[in-house]
Formats: sequence, C-alpha cells, structure tokens
Amino acid sequence: MAAVVTGWPVGIALAAAGGFWVPSLLGSRSARGRRQARLEGLASWTEQLRDVMAAAAGLEQAVIATAAFAPVALRDEVTALATALESGTAPRTALRRFAEAVDDPAGDLVVAALILASEGSPRHLADLLGRLAAASRDTVTMRLRVETGRARTRSSVRLVTSITVAFSVGIVVFNPTYVEVYSSAIGQVVLAVVAAFFGGAYWWLARSTIESDEGRFLTTTAPTTAGVR
Repeated sequence: MAAVVTGWPVGIALAAAGGFWVPSLLGSRSARGRRQARLEGLASWTEQLRDVMAAAAGLEQAVIATAAFAPVALRDEVTALATALESGTAPRTALRRFAEAVDDPAGDLVVAALILASEGSPRHLADLLGRLAAASRDTVTMRLRVETGRARTRSSVRLVTSITVAFSVGIVVFNPTYVEVYSSAIGQVVLAVVAAFFGGAYWWLARSTIESDEGRFLTTTAPTTAGVR
C-alpha cells in the first residue's frame, strides 16, 4: 500500500519482494504437515510389508499386495512402485525411484533394506523392517517436538514483521512529510540500504524457524543396464 501511495521505485520493489519471499521464509505449514504424514505413512507401510512377508510372501508380491492398503499419504508412491514391479522393472531400479519420490532419509533406510533383500540377502528382513518402522515413528515424535519449539519462534517472527511493516506503512500514509526525504534519488539509495539491513535481519530470524534438510544417501538415479526396463 505504501509503495502505491508514494510511487517510490524502491518501495514497489520491496513490496513485491516481500510478498514473494516472506511466505517461503516462514515455511509452509501444509508442506510440513505433508512431510510428517508421509513419514508416519512410511512407518505404517513398512509394518504392512513386514506382516505380509512374514506370511511367506516374496518382496515383490508383498509390495503389490500392500499397494491398495498403503496409508493415504504414501499410496501414490507405493502404487507406482507396485506398478513398476508388475511391469517387469528391475527391483533395484523401481525401489530407487520410490526412494526419490518419498524424498526422506527414513525412506532411504527402508529402500536400502529392501534392495538388499531383493538381491539375495533376505535374512531377518522382517525384524529389520520392524525396527525401521519403530525408528520412523521415533523420528515423527522427535520432529513434532522440534516443530513445537519452532512454532513459538515463527509466532515471534510474524509479530515482529507485522509490527514493523504496520509502523512503516503508518508513517508513510499518515505522516508523509516525515519520509519526504526518501523521495530523492539519494533518499531511494538510503532506503534500499536500510531495507537491506532489515531484510537480512528478517531472513536470519526466519531461517531459525525452517527445518533443515537431513542428508539422504540414495540420491543418484539407478544405473541403467541391459535388459532393465
């Protein structure tokens, strides 16, 4: 609003940049919720695999059997994996694609175990899957605790940002003579420098509320070999 009232080039640029970057800096609550739901779904699906394989089913048969009953948050990925296996795609290739779709370190652990089982090392796989499922649930609990702490910081960031923006807009709208000095070319340069300092401070505050990505180890595309579709 202030940018429209004043017509300052720097003000218009700042308003556009703020509208674009602020939501991403604060993070998307829906995106965080989807990631939590996917991790919980991975734990449930891993338990399903364990139970089906305990009934003497093979790995590919177990994946196909659980596709229709996989947790909703992970059903599309599991269905794509089952479809790939049914169409004759090599298990290693299909599983690595599944890991890329899940895009979570916990998913990499499950996929690594399944790849080993598909290549002739199935001993104690049911126990391993059970432990991985438990580890996934522990990770969910840990992330929820961390998220609770970060939620307080996000509230503080929103409060500080709202007050600062409201104060700035109020001065421009209700006391334009106070900021008239910024209408000159030099004033615009000074305004840009001041805004850069404020922007850096907001970025630093917002970064403390964003969950850092954990390192994955299955990040490369599976190599294509002859006969593999």
